[in-house]
Amino acid sequence: MFKLLAKLNKLILPSFTKQQLDLAKAKKWQMAIIGWRYYVTCRAIN
Repeated sequence: MFKLLAKLNKLILPSFTKQQLDLAKAKKWQMAIIGWRYYVTCRAIN
């Protein structure tokens, strides 16, 4: 299930690393997306 979510995240959600976003200056909604992508990626790997 998490592998499918990870693929959907990659297609739908923006990549902040490509935009060179500074984490110290990220807004709350951007931090929420980063956290969600991290959570799904960690679960998909296991």
